[in-house]
Amino acid sequence: MARKELPDTPKGAPRSLGGLLPFLRPYRWQIALAGLFLLLAAGATLVFPIALRHLVDAGMASGPGTPDPAASGARLVALRAYFLWLFAVAVALGLFSAARFYTVTWLGERVTADLRTAIYRHVLRQSPEFFETTQTGEVLSRLTTDTTLVQTVVGSSLSLGLRNAVMGVGSVGMLVWSHPQVMGLVLGVVVGVVLPARWFGGRVRRLSRASQDRVADSSAIAAEVLNAIPVVQSHAAEGREGQRFAQATENAFATGVRRTRARAALVAFIIIASAALMLWGVYQGTQAVMAGSISPGQLGQAVVYVILLAGSVAALGEVYGDLLRAAGATERLMELLHAQSPVAEPAEPVSAPLPAEGSRVQIEALTFHYPSRPQTPALADVNLAVAPGETVALVGASGAGKTTVFQLLLRFYDPQAGRILMDGVSIDHLSLAELRGRIAIVPQEPVIFSSSAMDNIRYGRPEASDEEVRAAARAAYAEEFIGRLPQGYDTFLGERGVRLSGGQRQRIAIARAILKNPPLLLLDEATSALDAESERMVQAALETAMRGRTTLVIAHRLATVQRADRIVVLDQGRLVELGTHAELLALGGTYARLAQLQFLE
Repeated sequence: MARKELPDTPKGAPRSLGGLLPFLRPYRWQIALAGLFLLLAAGATLVFPIALRHLVDAGMASGPGTPDPAASGARLVALRAYFLWLFAVAVALGLFSAARFYTVTWLGERVTADLRTAIYRHVLRQSPEFFETTQTGEVLSRLTTDTTLVQTVVGSSLSLGLRNAVMGVGSVGMLVWSHPQVMGLVLGVVVGVVLPARWFGGRVRRLSRASQDRVADSSAIAAEVLNAIPVVQSHAAEGREGQRFAQATENAFATGVRRTRARAALVAFIIIASAALMLWGVYQGTQAVMAGSISPGQLGQAVVYVILLAGSVAALGEVYGDLLRAAGATERLMELLHAQSPVAEPAEPVSAPLPAEGSRVQIEALTFHYPSRPQTPALADVNLAVAPGETVALVGASGAGKTTVFQLLLRFYDPQAGRILMDGVSIDHLSLAELRGRIAIVPQEPVIFSSSAMDNIRYGRPEASDEEVRAAARAAYAEEFIGRLPQGYDTFLGERGVRLSGGQRQRIAIARAILKNPPLLLLDEATSALDAESERMVQAALETAMRGRTTLVIAHRLATVQRADRIVVLDQGRLVELGTHAELLALGGTYARLAQLQFLE
C-alpha cells in the first residue's frame, strides 16, 4: 500500500472550515464579543467621513466677501468642536479595533491549541496500521503547518474578511444614500483596479507557493544530509553535498526574485491605477463643487468612501485566497481527527485480578495478515499455552512471525482469526490500558527519551517514588553508570539517549520494565547487538527482571535459548516445533538447522 503524500498547496472549499465549528462552539461568547467590537470599529470608520464632511463644510469653508469677525469667531468654535468630534471618532476606532484584534487573536491561539491537542491525542491512540499508510512527517506537518494556517484564518484573516465585507457594504450604502451620482466612479474603481489586481495577485500567490516549494527542497536536502552526516563524511562527500544544497538554494533565490518582481509590479499597478482613478474622481468632483452642485465636504466624504470600498474589495480578494488554503488544511486536519483505529476499546471491558506468579497466556488458532501485506500470512493457525512464571523462547528465521506475536499480545493489531487469552480473559475484552499495564517490553533497540535518567526509568510507572526508581536501577545494574553521570539521576540523556552506550541504554530499558513490575515480560533479544562485557551486565539485569514473571523471549543466541523452559520454532508464520533445547536438537529439524547456522559458533 502506497504511503499518503502531503499536498504542497492545500486547496479546498470554504465550507470545509465548518469542521472547526466544534472547536469554536465553546467560545461562542468570545466570538460574539469579537463580532460586536468588529461592528463598532467598522461603524466608527464609516462615521469618520461624515465628521470630515462637516469639518470641511462648516468649519473650514468660508463665504464670499470680507470676513465678519463675529462669524470668524463662531467658525473657530465650530472648527474646534468638529476637531474634537473627529478625535472622539478616532479614539473609538482605536479602542474598538484594539479590542477586536485582541479578542480574535486570542480565539485563534485558543482554537489552534485545542485543535493541536485533540489531534495529537487522537493520533497517539492509533494502531501501528495507521502509521503503515501515513508518514510521521505528514502528521507533524499537519500539526504545525496546517494548524498555523487555521490559526491565521481564525485569529486574523476571517476577522479581517468580515471587517472588510462590512466596510465594503457600508461604503456602498453610504455612497448610494449620499451621492448616487458617484456610482460610476465606484464601478470604475472596481473594474479598473480590483479585477486586474486580483489577476496579479493570483500570479504572485502561485510564485509564492513555488518559492516555498524551492525552500522546502533545500530544507529537505539539509535534513537528509545532517541525519546521515557520518555516512557523508566517510565518503568524503562534504563538497558534493555542499554544492547540491547551494544549487537548491540558488533555485529558491531565483524563484523568490520572480515572486518579488511580480509583487513589485502589483504594488506599482495598484498605486498608479488607484491614484489615477481617484484624481479623475476628484477632478470631476472639483468641477461639481465649482458649479455649486456639491459642497467641498461632500466631495471629501465621497472620495473617502470610494477609497474605503476599493481597499475592502482588494483585501477580500486576498482573504479569500487565505480561506481556500485554510479550508484545505482543515480538511486534512479533520481527516486525522476522524481516523478510526481498527484496534478499538471493548464496549464493556472486564477486569481480571493480577496473578501472583506471572500471567497465563493462551494463543488459540491465531491467524494474522498485516494490512500492508494482505496476501502473505504473518501467522497461520498458531496454538500455544504458556504457564505462569514460564520462560518461552521464540526462534525462527527473519520474517517467521516472532515480532508479530509480541505485537498481537500488545494489541497493536487484532488477528483475523483466533484469539489470545491472558489469565483466562480474551485480551480484546480488557481495556487497552489494563492490558498494556500487565506487559513490559524490552526491545532490541530501546527508546530513550530526551529527559533525565530518573524520568526515563519512571516512564514505566509515573507515580513511582525516587527510591523505587533507584531500586529498579540497582536491580538492572544501572546505578553504577548513572552515578558516574554529571548530575546522576538528573542527567539529561540527550536525544535517543546519545550520551549512553548501547549496554547502558538497555539497562535503562530493563530498569523501566522492573519498575513497572508486570506479570508478563516481553524480551526482543536485548543482548544481540552488545559486546561481551555489556552482554554480561545486561544478561544479569534480565535474569533479575524475569524472576516471578512469565517471559516470552525473541532469541537469536544460544545462551538465551538454553535458559528458556521451552522453545517455540516458527517458520513462515507457522509453529513447526516445540520443546526444550535438547529435545529439538534431537529432532534434527528446523531448530537443529538454525542452531547449526545461527546459534552455534
